[in-house]
This record gives sequence, C-alpha cells and structure tokens, in this order.
Amino acid sequence: MLTSLPEIAPEELHRRIAAGEPLDLIDVRTPAEFAAQHATPARLAPLDRLDLGEFTAGRSGRPLYGICQAGTRAKQAVQKLRAAGCAEAVLVTGGTQAWVEAGLPCVTGTSRVISLERQVRIAAGALVLVGVVLSLTVHPALVGLAALVGAGLVFAGATDWCGMGLLLARMPWNQSAASCAK
Repeated sequence: MLTSLPEIAPEELHRRIAAGEPLDLIDVRTPAEFAAQHATPARLAPLDRLDLGEFTAGRSGRPLYGICQAGTRAKQAVQKLRAAGCAEAVLVTGGTQAWVEAGLPCVTGTSRVISLERQVRIAAGALVLVGVVLSLTVHPALVGLAALVGAGLVFAGATDWCGMGLLLARMPWNQSAASCAK
C-alpha cells in the first residue's frame, strides 16, 4: 500500500528556519557528498547508518526534515523514521539540488565527489557494456551480466531500493571529504 509522505519545499523550510522555528534537518547522503555541499542548517545522518532511535526518542512534536541530493534517499529515510514512530518526519522536496537552485544558504567544501546517483549510473552502464563486450568476444553466456544489471535496475525502479547504491555508499571515497580531496 502506497502512502504519501508529508513534504515541504526548500523555500518554505528556509522561511521556518529564518523565523527561528525549532526543527532538525538531517542530510542522509554519504559523508563525502555532505562535505562537498549541504544546506547550511543540515547535519549528517547517512541513510546506510541511520539511527532510528536517535531521531524517534523524545521528539515531543519537534519537526524532523530529511534531505538528500534529489529526494530518493531522503524519502526512504522519512519512510523508515515514520514507520519507527517519528510522526514529525517530513521530506524536503527536490533535495539539496532544489535547495541550491533556490539560492538558499549552503556550506560548500573543497571535495568534489560525484553524487551517489551518478556513481550508480556509471557503474551500471560500465557493467552492461562489459557484459555485452565479453559476450561478443569471450563467451555468449556472459551477456547474463548485462541482463543481471538490467534486472537490478528494473527492481530498483519498481521498489525504490537500490542495492548497488547502498554498496557504493560504503566505498572509501564516499566516507570522508579527506579521501575525496584531490
């Protein structure tokens, strides 16, 4: 059963922050993505390490807003938080990308990590290409690699859960700004 999540536009959230409303804004991207750029009041809480207990205990009505790059990971985080009893969890529509496009205050670091969504597209495309090339040059059965990646992409699109994204989020280059700085 699909249920809609409460959402807020970045501009409205910024108005609430400027008005001094007590709230929490968590960014559920990887540490490296967060270090590269994030909304000024956000604090890091990576989706793959999200501590539900930390955000559900003793909230007493204080709103909790989830943000990521474009909205997919924050949607997953808000769903998890609401399922764990945090009725105050709200999705920031459009994510950090929309926050930046609206010209709202950001912290920009020196790290220039590629977003997790782009990393997934690059890895999936490379695996499909390798599978097809190997099936033409080594053995026809190796086309199964391309088929497996295709099936994974269909599954990710249908369920909004991406195993490759979760795996890539744990890679060393996504863990700290220092590991990404060139």
